[in-house]
Amino acid sequence: MLDLALCVLFSSSLFVIFKLYSKYKIQTLYAIICNYVVACLFSTLFYDGKITVNDLTEKPWFLGTMALGILFIVVFIITAKTSQKIGVSVASVAAKMSLIIPVIAGVLIYNEVLGAIKIIGIILALVAVYFASIKNRTLSVKMETIILPLLLFLGSGMVDTSIKYLQATYMEKEDYPLFSATVFGAAGFIGIIFILLKSFREPLRPNLRNVLGGLVLGIVNYFSIYFLLRALENDFINSASIFTLNHVATVLLSTIFGIVLFKESLSKKNWFGIGLAVISIILVAST
Repeated sequence: MLDLALCVLFSSSLFVIFKLYSKYKIQTLYAIICNYVVACLFSTLFYDGKITVNDLTEKPWFLGTMALGILFIVVFIITAKTSQKIGVSVASVAAKMSLIIPVIAGVLIYNEVLGAIKIIGIILALVAVYFASIKNRTLSVKMETIILPLLLFLGSGMVDTSIKYLQATYMEKEDYPLFSATVFGAAGFIGIIFILLKSFREPLRPNLRNVLGGLVLGIVNYFSIYFLLRALENDFINSASIFTLNHVATVLLSTIFGIVLFKESLSKKNWFGIGLAVISIILVAST
């Protein structure tokens, strides 16, 4: 449970860092791409073995990390577009509701058994995430704008499901840092290509703030993935419960950070969602 708690802490800290970006005028896109490069380099510090290109490409999970790295970038772009064109609330709900995908995968692929109490807890978690995330009194999505939230929902769910699949099927515990480095490296490589292509239309301007923002984000991002992998390795809580606890607890802690650090106000619906989240955590964590 310590690994899961640390995963929640670092995952929640990501939202705090993004919130601080606007305060310190850090360009999110460039900082995030820098973060992948930093996270890749930072991951190699925790890998004891020698790293060679031949050994790396022979790892059974190598091609999977390449695809996952691309997915990281794609999901980020979809998140940005959804936030800009439809709204932050819709983007937040779509991303967090995606926890149902790895939960279903755990049952169908790994034959994980969910008792009645855990199923009720997971259902309450989905409802809790919705109410804890919405910031407006009403949340309506027109039919013509349903595609972006749907892609965000599927993409976020695919990220969690892919990490679990690679961890359970191909990975040894000692490979965690190298796996993380490869995923982040792939995402960083794609991001750099994206920036270079963009530079043909808009000249690049080096910015120390973006680099510092990416440095902090990269370290925190690395540990959020590292401790998620460690949490998934445990023998007493299945992956469906791990993902549920991780998502809901992250919503709770992020909310607390928002109140304490940024004096954010919550509606009655938000408080209702937080209450449901607490109940769902108790139910899902029960044996």
